[in-house]
Amino acid sequence: MSEQEQEFSGSDVQKKFLYLNRRAPYGTIYALESLEVVLIGAAFDQDVSLAFLDDGVYQLLKGQDTKAIGMKNFSPTYRALGDYEVTKLYVEKESLEERGLSIDDLMEITYEDEDDDWAEKPSIQLVNRSEFAAIMAAQDVILSF
Repeated sequence: MSEQEQEFSGSDVQKKFLYLNRRAPYGTIYALESLEVVLIGAAFDQDVSLAFLDDGVYQLLKGQDTKAIGMKNFSPTYRALGDYEVTKLYVEKESLEERGLSIDDLMEITYEDEDDDWAEKPSIQLVNRSEFAAIMAAQDVILSF
C-alpha cells in the first residue's frame, strides 16, 4: 500500500494537530468548542497540542467564576487533558504580558509522565513568539478558534 493510500485509509497515521485558542473563554462558543474538538482528536490517538494566545490566555486563568454571567465554568476540564494524553499546552509569553498577566495567574495543569515513573509534570509551557512560530511550522494541521 502506498503512503497516500495508507494515509487515506486512516491506518495508524498519526498527525500533529495544534488547536489555536485566541478568544476569551466566555461570550462566544469558540473556547468550549475548541476543548470538545481537542478531546475528540485525542480519542483518535492523534498528537494533540493547544496554544493560547491573544485573549485565549484568559481561558487558563485561575479562579474563574461564571455565576454572574449564567454560564457553566468549563475551565476545570483543562486539568483532565493529561488523562487523554494531551500534555502540550503552549502559552504565548507576549500575550500574557500584554494583558498584565504572568504564568502565576494561570491554573496549574499537570500530567503523569509514564516514561518517567509516572512523575507529575506541568503541561503548560511558556513560549515566546519566535518559539511559537517554530511550533506552528512543525504541525500537520492547525485549527484556530
